[in-house]
Amino acid sequence: MARIVRAEQNDTLDALVFRHLGGAAGLVEQTLALNRGLAARGILLEEGAQIVLPTEPETLQGSVKTTVQLWD
Repeated sequence: MARIVRAEQNDTLDALVFRHLGGAAGLVEQTLALNRGLAARGILLEEGAQIVLPTEPETLQGSVKTTVQLWD
């Protein structure tokens, strides 16, 4: 089941996502994918706008960085 939240006055999408889900990479993109047309509304969300958030954020492939050791 999707999690639906309401935007507060002068909310931006990244602030709303950070407040509810934290700062993991890719969450704003996943939220945009769940809410068609949301990007076209502009930077500031209308107060009371209902936004669907991902319930189980997907992990991004390639987000794990490997360390290469050049010298022993």
